[in-house]
Amino acid sequence: MTLRDVLHSIMRTPNVESLWEAHVQKMADYGFDRLIYGFTRYRTETSLGDPDDYVIFSNHSREYVDGYVGEGRFVHGPMLQWALNNDGARSWSSIAELERPDGLSENEQEVMRFNCAFGVTAGYTISFRSVSTRTKGAIALTARPGLSQEDVDAIWAEHGCDIELINELVHLKILTLPYSSPRRSLTARQREVLQWVGDGKTTQDIATLMNLTQATVEKHLRLAREALSVETTAQAVLKAAFANQMFIYEI
Repeated sequence: MTLRDVLHSIMRTPNVESLWEAHVQKMADYGFDRLIYGFTRYRTETSLGDPDDYVIFSNHSREYVDGYVGEGRFVHGPMLQWALNNDGARSWSSIAELERPDGLSENEQEVMRFNCAFGVTAGYTISFRSVSTRTKGAIALTARPGLSQEDVDAIWAEHGCDIELINELVHLKILTLPYSSPRRSLTARQREVLQWVGDGKTTQDIATLMNLTQATVEKHLRLAREALSVETTAQAVLKAAFANQMFIYEI
């Protein structure tokens, strides 16, 4: 498959699950058999937002993902800290260059030990350019067992431009596809009432349009706010729109 074929395939992919599956296979062709992608729209100066709102995809083992993401180790990862403040691709050989004069912190050293235990030792990190200070996305490409960082850097010297382009396009495609974490899922009714709110309808208007009582509409709105962990209906509409959960085709 040519690079053009790969890019066309990415653009035509209808859902995030098949997109991720195909991307995992393509990166494995280059020698990166384990990936972890993360994106947040709720970054602040002191936080990456609520973990339940992160977009996370990975084909690492469940044990690794639980330990790295679920237990919060990723926050102290040296390459993540680099990604939060930079754009582009960087070799993991640069971790030594990222060390401060007094060395890595204990938390950073613990992350390094954890990664070593799972064979996450050679690879590249790509940090995607953001148009908002609130958003950030990055992907870590882990080399398959048996490849050294020197081997990985040689692969990157030959194919790095193509690999980076493919990952950038996959990232942009993910942002266009409907996605919600299990803890942020909406029912069809909750989504419908939010869509009507987005169209500027009042609660009474929505009740008439959906042939429901006003109390039932208000109940759906309350449950939507609870599912999305927001205080106002306006925030619920915004968060649902961010996740491409508004005005979508039911397949």
